[in-house]
Amino acid sequence: MFSKLEFLIASRYLRSKRKEGFISVIAIFSFVGIMIGVATLIIVMSVMNGFRYELVDRILGINSHITVYSKNQQIANYPELVEEIKKIQGVKYSNPIVESQAMLSSKAKNAGGLIKGIRLEDLKNKTLIFNNITAGSIEKIAEKNSVLIGSAIAQSMNLKVGDEIKIVSAETSDTIIGSIPRIKTYEVGGVFDSGLYEYDSTTVFMNFDMAQIHFRFPEVVSGIEIFANDATNLDLVKDGLYNILVQYPDLYAVDWQQSNSGFIDALKVERTVMFLILTLIILVASFNIISSMIMLVNDKNKNIALLRTLGMTKASIMRIFLICGSSIGFVGTFLGLLIGVVFSANINSIKSWLESATNTDLFNPAIYFLSTLPSKVFVSDVVLIVGMALVISFLATLYPAYKASKANPAEILRYE
Repeated sequence: MFSKLEFLIASRYLRSKRKEGFISVIAIFSFVGIMIGVATLIIVMSVMNGFRYELVDRILGINSHITVYSKNQQIANYPELVEEIKKIQGVKYSNPIVESQAMLSSKAKNAGGLIKGIRLEDLKNKTLIFNNITAGSIEKIAEKNSVLIGSAIAQSMNLKVGDEIKIVSAETSDTIIGSIPRIKTYEVGGVFDSGLYEYDSTTVFMNFDMAQIHFRFPEVVSGIEIFANDATNLDLVKDGLYNILVQYPDLYAVDWQQSNSGFIDALKVERTVMFLILTLIILVASFNIISSMIMLVNDKNKNIALLRTLGMTKASIMRIFLICGSSIGFVGTFLGLLIGVVFSANINSIKSWLESATNTDLFNPAIYFLSTLPSKVFVSDVVLIVGMALVISFLATLYPAYKASKANPAEILRYE
């Protein structure tokens, strides 16, 4: 379709000469704009993908896929109910849990926390916790006077394994001096680091039987956790669970997408908006391609007329300028792809270097929930971004190329 002669003429037109220096500068700006636009889109999309993937993965590593609650906050017949739930097709395992808000107190600081009473064998099923015990042992949860705390709690409250931590519950005990909060001192048996700052800074795991005593849940639990074989497809599990819960009007179920809908919806909206905004960079660069190609066509009018008189067709002239404009878009897109992928693959190293160079914290885990900056490049996103950039670049060359093909040699050479 494209001949060697057309590529040769196009390459000469793209080379900078003193006379066309200004045109070349505009073409360079167009090239840089497309390169930056493509690279930025790939980097931002990879960070958004990584953030969502890591956030969901870590949320599911601690929380259940579906949780059964009671309207009166207590589930009495939980052993039988857990066994029924385990028989549902698609359920991997299920366990009872005691959850309650409480105040954590140490010699250094007081802070709020979420206490989770759980059995040792059930806690071991939470691989994100089991595989990330940074100090102590997960086995300590079997002891009634030991707890496991998040790494951020340990750091902020200056606690280590063997230290004491007080848990003050909202429940009160009646004494001769009146009602006082229920307070008990526990030993820090272990520290876990899930990588999700929100949980590491608030979550404490306690012995299941002790939690029932401390928070006054005698023979009852606050919830039942359900883990499915596939967290992304819970329809089959929900159908089976519905058949069980219809027998218990006080019970209801909440899946992980409902309980974290705020995070998930916010990420979807932010991802879409960022994609649209950053696409404008490529659009602006494409307008530069149009202007530079029109100026190049005007500057090469005599050359076009001479080529036409030598027998070159209108289609050949059009293809020459299509090659000129598309080359800017192709090279800019390719380099942008290379920069974007390399940057995304080494984003944490680059972040660390920038933090040390500027002496600032660019990714505060207290704000962004994760302790590291995630990045995950999806091939589908790369194909979409590269394809979009190439199409926009090609469309930007159509009008200048068409204008060049319509040049009238007789009019141009009349007074030459």
